[in-house]
Amino acid sequence: MMRFRRALIFMCGALAVFLFAASHGVAQPTPRRSLLALSKRDRMLAIVDPVSLRVIARAPVGPDPHEVIASADGRTAYVSIYGGGRYHALSVIDLLAQKALPDIDTGVLNGPHGLAFVGGKLWFTAEGAKSIARYDPATAKIDWIMGTGQNRTHMIHVTTDEKQIYTTNVSSGTVTILDQIVSPMGPAPGPGEKPRMDWNETIIPVGKGDEGFDVSPDGRELWTANAQDGTLSVIDIAGKRVAATLDAGIIRSNRLKFTPDGSRVVITSLTLGDLFIYDSASRKEIKRVPIGHGAAGILMDPVGDRAFVACTPDNYIAIVDLKTMNVIGHIDVGGEPDGLAWAVRP
Repeated sequence: MMRFRRALIFMCGALAVFLFAASHGVAQPTPRRSLLALSKRDRMLAIVDPVSLRVIARAPVGPDPHEVIASADGRTAYVSIYGGGRYHALSVIDLLAQKALPDIDTGVLNGPHGLAFVGGKLWFTAEGAKSIARYDPATAKIDWIMGTGQNRTHMIHVTTDEKQIYTTNVSSGTVTILDQIVSPMGPAPGPGEKPRMDWNETIIPVGKGDEGFDVSPDGRELWTANAQDGTLSVIDIAGKRVAATLDAGIIRSNRLKFTPDGSRVVITSLTLGDLFIYDSASRKEIKRVPIGHGAAGILMDPVGDRAFVACTPDNYIAIVDLKTMNVIGHIDVGGEPDGLAWAVRP
């Protein structure tokens, strides 16, 4: 009888611990490879296991979060707090501890939006300041700023060697290409000194309201989605010119991404219910995939031949099989999902 009572007490205690953990939302460890997804309405960053497709943890971020990027070591996430160009903060999340860290105050660089993490540093656009900038996590300082002179400098791509930077400038209807060069100004460097570097800026007119863009995996083309006139612009990067303008009819286009093999281009619209898929070689539409009532962020999965699409009006992320080009599932990460990114620990 005494043994039975002890066993019963042990079982009840174990059940109580389980119920306490469940009720208090004790999170699972962050996977080595995680899908990061922002919820605008909930002001949360969701950490998703890409295998089970379950949200394993959430962390708070600032108001009106738009884009997210992870550090190269997969331990830290950075979120742009946009506010239509009013705010001046980047939220920071410790992905292993699954908690918010102190914000980065961008000061006069208001309206941070597009993000890239290259060379151990965070690069971001600042719409309200018509600029791009770079933050060094090692020193906790913004160590470089470059004005674009263009209105609403929105999204950013930095090459891995950090020698080219590309941005879309929404209200100017242009793409900026920055090329790093040896500065022609000042005296020649002395023995053992590094030459002073500068940047050449090329401004390329494209369609109206260009927002989302991507660079082809081979680095030869840059495609933009032009929200106001529904066109797509194809830029020859080496020639720094528009090679083609496609009358796609995708009004309020928001994001554009190449598939990992570069064979196709995927575009979302904030108000149209389809995901538009183009063949990159022929530059022709090959399919429209019904996904909901509109969408924003796109994230390609180089491992699983999938695309994750943030269907903001429908409050879910649609999972698209890139082979069959059909929706194969949904993930609930919170209200009004938008920015997506991978976090991978080596």
